[in-house]
Amino acid sequence: MTMQAVTHIQRFLVVGLLSALLTGPALAAAVNETAPDFTLKTKSGKNLRLNDFRGKVVMINFWATWCAPCRQELPHMEKLHQDFKDKGFVLLGVNIDNDSAAAKKMAEEFKLTFPVLYDEKQQTSKLYKLKAMPSTFVIDRNGKIKNVFLGYKPGLEKKHEKAVEKLLK
Repeated sequence: MTMQAVTHIQRFLVVGLLSALLTGPALAAAVNETAPDFTLKTKSGKNLRLNDFRGKVVMINFWATWCAPCRQELPHMEKLHQDFKDKGFVLLGVNIDNDSAAAKKMAEEFKLTFPVLYDEKQQTSKLYKLKAMPSTFVIDRNGKIKNVFLGYKPGLEKKHEKAVEKLLK
């Protein structure tokens, strides 16, 4: 292979890599962006719209039945909901399973009392550019994303709580 051919290959690879980096999706919806609005159905079939909660601190937690860290995190999400629901805080659990039946069963198993929404076609998860499960977004009263938490490890619930408390002040 000639030196000129190597140079062309290198140029092709660099251009391709830069193109992918510049046009590919970001890691997740970004901090200080306006949270993308969405409308999803609840277990009862009622539609909930994110923008209807303007004026409140909102946490959106994306989860799935097949996600082991989600199973660890859901009890902490329920506790967070119970601790702050009367203080201007709303927690929305968005399940991304293709079939909501398993999600409904899991929500009952964990005795979740916060609204669980069903994103069976993953349209909302695409809006938020999910790259990890679970993914949690904390949104201020003006609809701006203030925190993004990707994944779950024990102890993360303390960071969730601090993020919510800061925005409720």
